[in-house]
Amino acid sequence: MEISISEISCCFNNKYSIKLDEFRQKIRGDLMAKVNVDVKGETCPVPLVEMRKAIRNASEGEIIEVEGTHPASKKEIPMAVEALGSEIVDIQETNGVWKIKIRK
Repeated sequence: MEISISEISCCFNNKYSIKLDEFRQKIRGDLMAKVNVDVKGETCPVPLVEMRKAIRNASEGEIIEVEGTHPASKKEIPMAVEALGSEIVDIQETNGVWKIKIRK
């Protein structure tokens, strides 16, 4: 059984309409395809170049996840993402491996 977002929205009063819009955006983002770019062990400029290629080839709203180890690239990629008009969704680092999630 499928329930559409519009069917859910009729069950809420106006008080919850803003939260519902946020929920819609999250669902759309979560359902979009994800592109993985693995640049672990690569140094500049490879991570930046690969990230730019992924953004160029991605559809609007698609999530690109870049995973690497080069410390300078972790700093450069968010600046480049902003310059390209995309959005940083999340940045995490564990044991020297960072992941940057980008929404085109």
